[in-house]
Amino acid sequence: MGSERGFAEAIWALARTVPPGRATTYGDLAEAHFGVRKGARAVGGAMAGCPDDVPWWRVVRADGQAMPGPSGEEQRARLREEAVPLTLDGRVDWAAAGGPFSPPTSSPEAREAVSVRFDRVRPDSAKLGR
Repeated sequence: MGSERGFAEAIWALARTVPPGRATTYGDLAEAHFGVRKGARAVGGAMAGCPDDVPWWRVVRADGQAMPGPSGEEQRARLREEAVPLTLDGRVDWAAAGGPFSPPTSSPEAREAVSVRFDRVRPDSAKLGR
């Protein structure tokens, strides 16, 4: 439980670095934290429970798509207020935006706080004959 909370707090800290007028992706936050983009779903889970001071609306899918439903409408409205360029179908226009914002890399301590959790999930390479 503590490592999951530590993971979420590390992701929220990264999301707070996204400046007004910019957007990033779940994959970019995962890459900044883990060093690889494979943790995008875990980042999405962390962002789902973020506190009010985290600019959640600045984090979108890799294709620029906002969340579905009413939350997505609010997300697009907030992005428009910050002058983030959107396509006609409401996705972040990465070409016009200069690409997704790249958050700074998490500290080794922040990554270590959750590495144990993922080690339990990933098979040991020795067991796979590698």
